[in-house]
Amino acid sequence: MKTSDFNYYLPQELIAQVPLKNRQKSRLMVLNKNSGKVEHKIFEDIIDYLNKGDTLVLNNTRVIPARIFGHREGKQEVIEFLLLRQIEKDRWETLVKPGKKVQIGTKIIFDENLLSAEVLDILDDGQRIIEFKYNGIFNEILDKLGTMPLPPYITEKLEDKERYQTVYSKVLGSAAAPTAGLHFTEKLLEKIEKKGVNIVYVTLHVGLGTFRPVKVDDVETHKMHSEYFVITKDACDIINDTKRRKNKVISVGTTSCRVLETATDENGIIHPMSKDTDIFIYPGYKFKMVDNLITNFHLPESTLIMLVSALAGKDNIMNAYKIAVEEKYRFFSFGDAMFITD
Repeated sequence: MKTSDFNYYLPQELIAQVPLKNRQKSRLMVLNKNSGKVEHKIFEDIIDYLNKGDTLVLNNTRVIPARIFGHREGKQEVIEFLLLRQIEKDRWETLVKPGKKVQIGTKIIFDENLLSAEVLDILDDGQRIIEFKYNGIFNEILDKLGTMPLPPYITEKLEDKERYQTVYSKVLGSAAAPTAGLHFTEKLLEKIEKKGVNIVYVTLHVGLGTFRPVKVDDVETHKMHSEYFVITKDACDIINDTKRRKNKVISVGTTSCRVLETATDENGIIHPMSKDTDIFIYPGYKFKMVDNLITNFHLPESTLIMLVSALAGKDNIMNAYKIAVEEKYRFFSFGDAMFITD
């Protein structure tokens, strides 16, 4: 299976630069994974596809202002750090630009009075492990010094930082938003609950590896990044009960999907756990838990377009993306949504 099989033509102007004023008014493409049939709706119409007894699974991670700028001790050139993953209390895996001057033992100053760091290690792919030293509460300092790590294809300034958070974001730790959830409003979630649909939350801290194109020609040789997740016993009990009753488990986003598929055993039972997952889902994968998926339109040749192709079929997905381009859907993080149903 070739990475190039997951490429498609996308005009630059279809990459959404800003979020819509009303989250739930995004467009929604409904794709039937069995027939390949496509319907065009508005996101708030999602409620019509959810039935009493179904379970909607959302990722309640919250994006941290993970992009911070500093300089080497005694030097003045600006160095950008992107916090990818918290390894332990004050140690983080980071992406550094420019990286050449940042070697093991380098001390970085972000703010003379508040925040500094030392480089402890350099990983095989160039990421740096750094340890922070600070005066005060780390998250408050990061909030003051850091900026929201919008993807590089978004060049417009984000006026309201909360628009790159889901309305149910709660657990700090992501370097990027679980973007399928950006379409939900509190009002829409209330309506869904009133219909008798279960809403459960998992936590997966999204790293930037999620969005990167696959760089190998052969999909199966790609080394998947890992991300930390938590799923509780209460969430598992509701999900397992849903399956027993033959109702649907609907994943909101590829991140929730990765949690559900990692935590489910070969017998289709999901178990509480907290650990890293490096699950790589591409065509040929047999889903153990997820029935339907709410997702956005993903980058060409990314692991995300491979994941949705595994669920809906590659031909169905590539045809749906072609239609989305023709119909001028908005793509990527602030773009429109797709619902993969059956």
